[in-house]
Amino acid sequence: MNITKEQIDELNAIVTVAITKEDYHEKVEKILKDYRRQANIPGFRKGHVPMGLIKKQYGKAVLVDEVNKLLQDNLNKYLTEEKLDVLGNPLPKQQDNFNWDAEEFAFEFELGLAPDFEVPLKSKKAITHYKIVADKKMIDEQVERIRKQYGKLKSKSEVGKNDELNGTFRNEAEEIENKTTIELDKIKSKKSKSLLEGKKVGDVVTLKTKDLFSEDYLLSSALGIARDKAEKLSIEVEFTIEEINERELAKMDQELFDKLFGKDEVSSEEELKAKIKTDSEKQFEQQSDQKLLNDLTENLIENTKFELPTEFLKKWIQMTGEKPLTPEEAEDEYEKSEKGLRYQLIEGKIIKDNNMDIQFDELKEFTKDFIKSQMAQYGQTNPQDEELEPIVMRVMSNQDEVKRLSEQLMSQKLLNLYKEKANLKVKEVTYENFVKEVYG
Repeated sequence: MNITKEQIDELNAIVTVAITKEDYHEKVEKILKDYRRQANIPGFRKGHVPMGLIKKQYGKAVLVDEVNKLLQDNLNKYLTEEKLDVLGNPLPKQQDNFNWDAEEFAFEFELGLAPDFEVPLKSKKAITHYKIVADKKMIDEQVERIRKQYGKLKSKSEVGKNDELNGTFRNEAEEIENKTTIELDKIKSKKSKSLLEGKKVGDVVTLKTKDLFSEDYLLSSALGIARDKAEKLSIEVEFTIEEINERELAKMDQELFDKLFGKDEVSSEEELKAKIKTDSEKQFEQQSDQKLLNDLTENLIENTKFELPTEFLKKWIQMTGEKPLTPEEAEDEYEKSEKGLRYQLIEGKIIKDNNMDIQFDELKEFTKDFIKSQMAQYGQTNPQDEELEPIVMRVMSNQDEVKRLSEQLMSQKLLNLYKEKANLKVKEVTYENFVKEVYG
């Protein structure tokens, strides 16, 4: 067997695999002899069927199968040994005069080669890295929510300014009938609020859904309908008041602090607010980091210049899907996937240049930390290693979980590298201003 490569240009090559009779003859003969021993053909005793008949019946199929096995095994071995960084898979070239009755065969494959390029991690223009801070307003609102959540309900006979109402929303035409609880301080419409104030249990109030609540998501929850339907809804609904409650705020005392954080972890209002600030800003880091990762990805794609074997890739997309595509469909698919392919190459280059391959021990440690964080959400804040070990091994025996966690770990490693080497400018913002700047 002989394999040769013809370089067409920097991004395209043709590999020719030449197979002679000596490469496959012995294996084909052995398989046909096995067939002969096992064959049950009328008119012949088992094991005594003439070899000529066996070859006539099975010879071509066995030959094709064995040559294809030889072809794939040796082509893959060649690509590995020659360290050819190919995109997609080798594509067999059409050979109109190919003849399986010949004793020697030559197969040609088109290769699309990955480009050689450098990744400019430090861009000329600085990229904004948002540091989201919890301001006084946010902390005070969180304290208010906590005091409400742990406060006591006091039944009332008449609706006041900041009461909670249990009742049922109805609209027959829209098939709405939903029991819910609404808080008057979450009602945005002044008219709607005034209609409710002073009402008693059993009263029915007609309200307009448009701009009813201060937060859009509250309408879908209150009416028991899908979010997308609620966003477009502008109707009148009847609300029947079934219960009126005033919520007395919980006292800011040690009993409340212990409920929130465990015994004696927090012992004053100042410590509570400091804890809320720290915990909130830690949660905000995930959103800030995701925004930074998205911006850096876009920046790298835009500023890392290299050519791709475009025509090869379009042909590969056209031929290797579940069903063959037209040239126009392949063109469309290529345009959709080009950006993602470019970033895959860029990310692979960064990982290789910075020796960032994931090792088993660090993936195991990352998995353990992930499980500990999950357990902490359910109150298990300090699990022992002997308790964690079987859970870690069970998770790591699942290939899908390993893939997902490996991707998360690599994203974290890349983010740490970018924070160290990229041209970043830190900008402190409140969460409210972060949302305005990032999401408009």
